[in-house]
Amino acid sequence: MSEQTRSNAGSAGARTARGDIGRRIQRRREELGLTRKGTAVRAGTAPGYLQYLEENPAAAPGIGILIRLADVLHTTVAALCGGDADLPPGTGRAAYHPELVELSPEECRARLATHGVGRLAIPTPMGPVIMPVNYSVIDGAVVYCTAHGTEPAAAAGTEVGFEIDRIDDALSQGWSVLVRGHARAVTDPDDVRRLQERAYTAPWAGGESDMWVRIETVSISGREIAVRGS
Repeated sequence: MSEQTRSNAGSAGARTARGDIGRRIQRRREELGLTRKGTAVRAGTAPGYLQYLEENPAAAPGIGILIRLADVLHTTVAALCGGDADLPPGTGRAAYHPELVELSPEECRARLATHGVGRLAIPTPMGPVIMPVNYSVIDGAVVYCTAHGTEPAAAAGTEVGFEIDRIDDALSQGWSVLVRGHARAVTDPDDVRRLQERAYTAPWAGGESDMWVRIETVSISGREIAVRGS
């Protein structure tokens, strides 16, 4: 590999890493329901600069602004930089004064709408199976696309559970939302077309995924582990 090629590869890698920081900042901000302006003001920076960080892959924020953003976003600099990407969640120590709080249905729906990957629990002849699926919330219902003959497809016509969560090891906090409902295959061509147009994400696994499943909500509940004081 020539020096120029190595230089170009290194530059490309640096751009990717810096772009990841921007995406993590934006994702964490949206998880907390914070506006860009509000986040920037709390972090002591300009909204325009925060927009630059989130949208420009070439942005290289200094440690000072990263520390302030991590504080505002209730996370760590390592998390914003991807330093915890390979660590399993839930290994941190419990906080000194945790409190288990029930989330209202409105809070549950708001958090459900911010995510894109959840865990689907379905009954099978061999017993219950739980698997991750990419999903969207459309018209208030969880929907996902899968391939015929797969286990997520077999959920159609059964009662299922669907769960999302957020674990923050740095703060020893977390929350989860559970949806119980009836899964059914979406077969009407107009409905299928509308889901394809409005879906937030496609299956990460790729392949031929042409079957849409909608979970008609029967109940929704959630809990949060909050820390009240030191």
